[in-house]
Amino acid sequence: MRVTLREVAEKAGVSRSAVSRTFTEGASVSPKTRAKVMKAAEALGYQPNALASSLTTGRTKLIGLISNNFKNPFFLEVFDLFTRGLQEAGLRPLLVNLTDETDPEQSLRMLRQYSVDAVIVASSTLPTSFATAFRVAGVPVLHCFARASDNPDVHVVGINNVAAGRLAAREMKARGYSKVGFLGGPDSATSTQDRLQGFAQEAQAQGMQVTATHARSYSFAAGRAAMLSLLKHTPAEAYFCGDDVISIGALSALRDSGLRVPEDIGLLGVNDMEMAGWNGIDLTTIRQPVKQIVEAAIAQLGLLLEDPQRPPEARLFSCEVVERATLRPPVQE
Repeated sequence: MRVTLREVAEKAGVSRSAVSRTFTEGASVSPKTRAKVMKAAEALGYQPNALASSLTTGRTKLIGLISNNFKNPFFLEVFDLFTRGLQEAGLRPLLVNLTDETDPEQSLRMLRQYSVDAVIVASSTLPTSFATAFRVAGVPVLHCFARASDNPDVHVVGINNVAAGRLAAREMKARGYSKVGFLGGPDSATSTQDRLQGFAQEAQAQGMQVTATHARSYSFAAGRAAMLSLLKHTPAEAYFCGDDVISIGALSALRDSGLRVPEDIGLLGVNDMEMAGWNGIDLTTIRQPVKQIVEAAIAQLGLLLEDPQRPPEARLFSCEVVERATLRPPVQE
């Protein structure tokens, strides 16, 4: 049987309200009373009821962690970091899968049923209307891996995807490529749009020929299918792919077609997920500092919970190239 608050109060010789205050963050209780309650609770094996506590404080400590990228291994790493980080901060993540969801109001109604204290949108492919809907409804919201602007509507933490695209083009130029391609994810994703924009602008400025293709999703199968289609025509010398999982799909297609990477065609990914460094893949990629992004997001969320009216701001991190084996070496001057 579950030990009740009343049993703890009786053993400690204090009132039930004193026990309740002891286990309520920020509540007033004397050190002597707290010591009695904690000793009785430990002896009885009492654990406070988080749901009952939320009725007293008006705070559930539930954080809606929503995304639609559950088939992408990169986001499994993101969810791992977020869930562990939120739990260490004394918060409770509620992971929500919005794959195929198109109505932000439906998502808002669902999360309100759970009385979440705030929402983290961890996706670049969900429309910005989802995060905006939460903000308009008065729910503190933070959007990770989203497009940032000088005047954001909601709090944003991530990278500058236009800058990542420019970095990719400069790497291609440094390695002597003259005909390059962009193999992105869905053209509706802001990350795809921004990476293509930066890549195309910089590549053209560097005097390279540029083509652009979009896979139907951020997935291995979509990346493989898109590359097989490209190989029916004259392919580029190297491709900047929308993310690592698309790159790995493209790598599979190239190898199965009897082509060598990078001798025949080069590949450059984005994210640096764990799989990118596996033997047999060895993908050269642009690293997002995911751990720093998640830590910054959780810290920003803490400030937002303290002050829900805090003006929206964007925190953007720099990227770097991780050298492996899918691009040819830089040209020696």
